Amino acid sequence: MMKALAQGHVYGILDLGYVDPEAVGATAAALVDGGVDVLQLRAKGFPREKIAAMAGEVVGLTRASEVPLIINDHPEVAVEVGADGVHVGQDDQSVAEVRAVVGDDFIVGKSTHSLDQAREAAKEPVDYIGFGPLFATPTKPDYRPIGLDDIATVHRELSLPIFCIGGIKKENLAKITARGARRVVIVSGILQSADFSTYISECQSILAEG
Repeated sequence: MMKALAQGHVYGILDLGYVDPEAVGATAAALVDGGVDVLQLRAKGFPREKIAAMAGEVVGLTRASEVPLIINDHPEVAVEVGADGVHVGQDDQSVAEVRAVVGDDFIVGKSTHSLDQAREAAKEPVDYIGFGPLFATPTKPDYRPIGLDDIATVHRELSLPIFCIGGIKKENLAKITARGARRVVIVSGILQSADFSTYISECQSILAEG
């Protein structure tokens, strides 16, 4: 799954802010069938047991499709259900604490909101970083957009996979690739589209052209 992460371009998020808990399985299947390269389960505010149940519903189909399943914030859940990785934010558990739970074989990613945070994260035992939010996004309303100016620098300085995130949609994707981005996280753009497969395919094409 580490290879799939490194070769991936479109990182989808099964965000319970947009997806009804009862539709988690069907939505995950649509995202995977539609062509996301990585899938994260993000269930802010849900109890651990519910997150584990939803993750357990998803992990079989992601494993069968060789799409890494990343659990947001909950390393114990990731281990329990046999997911492939964990993602943490700046204010969550440290990467060292997460590694103590999941070991060295799990994927661990970290959110970064500035060039300095990206540089610091790259010194930790992380496998990828999220870099953003590039634009204003309802998913992270408390974070100030960082814009596009540092995309080229962060890609030039760091060798680990960098997934740009935050307000990214098909309509602004070419602006991002023009600055050097090759991997992106897209949340509402996909989840609110009428046809996941077509939307993801068009995004993959823009990234390939960039």
